[in-house]
Amino acid sequence: MAIAEIDGRDIAYEVVGEGAPWILTPGGRFPKETPGLPQLAEALADAGRQVILWDRPNCGASELNFTGPSESVIQAEALAGLLTHLGVGPAMIHGGSGGARVSLLAAQRHPEICKGLSMNWITGSTYGLLILAQVYTFPSYLAAFTGGMEAVADLEDWQESQQRNPKNRGAILSQDRDEFLATMERWMRVYYPLPGELIPGATDEELRAFEKPTLVFNSGHSDPHHPRFVTEGVAALLPDARLLDPPWGDHEWLDRAEEHAAQGTGLFRRWPLLAPQLLEFERSIS
Repeated sequence: MAIAEIDGRDIAYEVVGEGAPWILTPGGRFPKETPGLPQLAEALADAGRQVILWDRPNCGASELNFTGPSESVIQAEALAGLLTHLGVGPAMIHGGSGGARVSLLAAQRHPEICKGLSMNWITGSTYGLLILAQVYTFPSYLAAFTGGMEAVADLEDWQESQQRNPKNRGAILSQDRDEFLATMERWMRVYYPLPGELIPGATDEELRAFEKPTLVFNSGHSDPHHPRFVTEGVAALLPDARLLDPPWGDHEWLDRAEEHAAQGTGLFRRWPLLAPQLLEFERSIS
């Protein structure tokens, strides 16, 4: 594992293989080692690609960051900063679930880093977005409100980050409680569903202006968190998008979520199946 300093904070990453660059971003606050990510990286590396796996701010061994208009924007800026720091690119950028949002925002805000963008499991709908606010902000807000920053540091949400980066407990405890509460409120509001904004943080008009080639994997009809109308809507808005069925069945998200809850096997463990379609997409735009 290597560490890059991006905007004054540690970003943990590793590089697999050699060749044309890719960067992979999972969802949730899952780290780069989460099952499926290293295996997809190996599949792409075996095809002659250089693959960057990284921990977003607030994930894995990277440093915590409670600034910025939203957590997704912080992570998008770190993605762009890491590619620039490494001197690679423009790169192929792939992300899923929360990683899809981060990847899109990074490419939209910094088109010079992006050769092509691919996404699966794009989160949306009133239910899907309000769940994000609940997962990412509610526990920290309530802990800070009732118990101060010590209570936030003791949350299960932040234990892995503190264990893997010794700076991170201090990063939490150094926060002013009232400023932290205001940050969590600001981050919550980003997930409030708005007309003309399928993706939080990027308006539909901004998507219409995004000119990079994009591959969108359609979501299952059964998926309440990444509804099919969102993937189809995003693909329709983007000027140079291809909408494809993924290499799995309609219940993939539900099956992986149930399996992960029971066995901890990873929501992304079947992502290596995406490799042939990702490589074909890259070849088609080269």
